[in-house]
Amino acid sequence: MRRIGILTSGGDAPGMNAAIRATVRYALSSGMEVYGIECGYDGMLKGNIFPMDTRSVSDTIQKGGTILKTARCPEFKEKEYRQKAYDVLQAFGIEGLVVIGGDGSFRGMKDLNDDFGVPCVGIPGTIDNDLAYTDFTLGFDTAVNTVLGAVNNIRDTMTAHNRACIIEVMGRKCGDIAVYAGLAGGAEIILVPEIPSDIDKVCKIIRQDKIKGKNSVIIILAEGVCSCNALKEEILNRMSDISIRTVKLGYIQRGGAPSMSDRVLAARCAVRAVELLKNGDCGGRVVGIKDNKIIDMDIAEALAIPRSFDKDLYNIATILGK
Repeated sequence: MRRIGILTSGGDAPGMNAAIRATVRYALSSGMEVYGIECGYDGMLKGNIFPMDTRSVSDTIQKGGTILKTARCPEFKEKEYRQKAYDVLQAFGIEGLVVIGGDGSFRGMKDLNDDFGVPCVGIPGTIDNDLAYTDFTLGFDTAVNTVLGAVNNIRDTMTAHNRACIIEVMGRKCGDIAVYAGLAGGAEIILVPEIPSDIDKVCKIIRQDKIKGKNSVIIILAEGVCSCNALKEEILNRMSDISIRTVKLGYIQRGGAPSMSDRVLAARCAVRAVELLKNGDCGGRVVGIKDNKIIDMDIAEALAIPRSFDKDLYNIATILGK
């Protein structure tokens, strides 16, 4: 394969730029040409495509976001638009694609491969860590560390005022950010979509901690459960004699310099992606990490794997938070 394209799609995640950089430089070292596609599938439809060289990705490894930009493209679900995208790729002589994104981005990649046989390789880029075929996704480690820093700071001020605080974190329907940040941050309570919430039990824990003389209570709430304000209202309806605050961390979890782990994972995944495309007939595949080894598998097979929740880790976090 002589010429490949690369795009980022869906929500941005720390480590995407590190993956772009590694893909571009490794592909160039392998004698391939690389074309960047701005704003994901939407940019593909519009022909926002340009050649990239080693200087195109200089001074990017430490940056969050994505230098290729990203955008949603609901039109790509329709075959007529995928036909247009294929025609654009043909016009630019692009023979294969590297797609960095999450579940929706991979489904678009799969459709393009199914319809027109474009060889595609997906690199998992999402802070949510909600792709079942891989242990970790790009951006997850950085996002958890961002949450952990916020938890540390919030703990200080909650302790100073003898307050409880609900900290709402991202993750959509996946509670991994909440669990990992809760465990590492010593949260007393962790609420995730995978485990049914018991508000009465939450109130009991808060009450017991107050009796034991604890100066602060940190509740990590995954956004897939409910909003932090809704949870606060539920708690105050049952116990109005406590001081409780809410913090919704929001988009700070997506930004910032990627961690060492995310930068290394980005490089390892990018190298495997380029190696697959060098064969020319890889079809539609995704790369990821299992037991600290880089793996690749068919995109259809990967998307069909049901996501499992690490209840053991959740139980450890719950026990240690008492």
